[in-house]
Amino acid sequence: MTMNASDGAASFVDLELRPELLRALAALGYEEPTPIQREAIPPLSRGRDLLGQAATGTGKTAAFALPVLQRMPAGERPAGPAALILTPTRELAVQVSQAFHRYGRELGVRVLPIYGGQPIGRQVKALDRGVDVVVATPGRALDHLRRETLNLNDVETVVLDEADEMLDMGFVEDIEAILAETPESRQTVLFSATVPPRIETLAGSYLRDPVRIQMGRATTDTAGTPLVRQTAYVVARAHKPAALSRVLDVETPTAAIVFCRTREEVDELTETLNGRGYRAEALHGGMGQEQRERVMGRLRNGTAELLIATDVAARGLDIEQLTLVVNYNVPSAPESYVHRIGRVGRAGREGVAVTLAQPREHRMLKAIERATKQRITVEKVPTVADLRARRLELTRAALHESLMEDDLDRFRAAVEPLAEEFDIMEVALAAVKLAYESGGAAVDEEEIPQIAPRADRDDRFDRDQRDGRDHPGRGPRDRRAHRGRTPADGMTRLFFGIGRSAGIRPQDLVGAIAGESGLGGREIGAIEIADRFSLVEVPESAADDVISALRHSTVKGKKATVRRERFTPGPRS
Repeated sequence: MTMNASDGAASFVDLELRPELLRALAALGYEEPTPIQREAIPPLSRGRDLLGQAATGTGKTAAFALPVLQRMPAGERPAGPAALILTPTRELAVQVSQAFHRYGRELGVRVLPIYGGQPIGRQVKALDRGVDVVVATPGRALDHLRRETLNLNDVETVVLDEADEMLDMGFVEDIEAILAETPESRQTVLFSATVPPRIETLAGSYLRDPVRIQMGRATTDTAGTPLVRQTAYVVARAHKPAALSRVLDVETPTAAIVFCRTREEVDELTETLNGRGYRAEALHGGMGQEQRERVMGRLRNGTAELLIATDVAARGLDIEQLTLVVNYNVPSAPESYVHRIGRVGRAGREGVAVTLAQPREHRMLKAIERATKQRITVEKVPTVADLRARRLELTRAALHESLMEDDLDRFRAAVEPLAEEFDIMEVALAAVKLAYESGGAAVDEEEIPQIAPRADRDDRFDRDQRDGRDHPGRGPRDRRAHRGRTPADGMTRLFFGIGRSAGIRPQDLVGAIAGESGLGGREIGAIEIADRFSLVEVPESAADDVISALRHSTVKGKKATVRRERFTPGPRS
């Protein structure tokens, strides 16, 4: 049975949700269901299995959370969870858990997120007290099952959220092992942004006569035109901070995220931008969950306007007021580019994506264009004249708003004497000058050199991309590094004291790292597996997090030493 978005229910009342849920939705300001909610909630409330293709930002969390809560029994409930939600990352687990809390507040629903990087003892105590909904990453859920601290005998609904991402991270075996511990009578729900053959295989194995729902991508309007305006500026590395400042001043975003490659680059750029007068906050893998929450709180309440982050740290974030995403470097893979700019186009919101490319990275921009089939317009960096014109336009707009809405009569005593001495136009010009300069017009007078893009055939970055493309065997799950080869830019190599003799495969290492640290499978680099050890490239900014997360965990059920590689590599061949 296949369903497509239709007019359907006009309000949540039409979906026949229980009064407690309707009151919670009204308090949150939700007026009408999104297309995915209109299509998914009725069959899920009836207990049907479902396969939904929907991008992040379409409202799919409420689409599965509300039916789970709708079916939650009143009064006394079993100690074990009635619903299990599996997500690829800890950030998404927290986000989904918070949604369940908001919607199920009046029902007294007990929700527990469990993921790597959080003390397992605290999770065990919460499970002992009893929970209704568990939201988990696959690796940590499997860990609890092995410890016999998680009992899934009473589970009625299992949701696989962002299933394609979990499969990319190598979680398929973990998911199958977890599903084997749930009752065969369970309701199974699978949401995925794409439905490739492997998702169809998973659905065919575990879903019974599912309802199928397909929604359009959140980043396009009804005519298929991207809502995200995509632009690139070619600029030398030394001028990137100035170019970024120019972009921020010209675009004047409500809120923005700037993506950097490494933790060090995040800290350095945050300090630079704060020195230039912006309210910038850093977000990277070296920060604890409480620090992250404080940063996000400042961004959401408007005390910060700019987030400087690594891909790993920003995974799973959804900021409603976001209008600008900046790639401080060209992303190393088209998938990373798509994930980044998708944050500014969620739920039909419009926005701007800007990439600052060095001249040698121009070919990578073209590769992203080919992969995404979307045009990235390469423009000249805004000049000082452009910046002045933009600031003058903002001043004019502010004055127009004041003339239309403000009570200006109390300033008449200052203007009338001046009007007797000067022409009224000159008085207005002087007032505009003062308003213009108070907005910081004289701060940035540096001209940034305009550079024509060029393709550098000897560029190491492009050579690495070409090597990966020309060797089909080197996919994200089966890459081999040459011992002695220097890690890629922004990457470092970790030593795992476990190897081929223990039956370790690349997907085992990817799954363990992604499940416990929250690092995305696509961000893990070259993997070398020897008989008794393995070497894995990870982003430098995430290395300490990975080591810490895996210190008390296992790889394929086996304990392994994890540390930075002590071997000093020779020159890259």
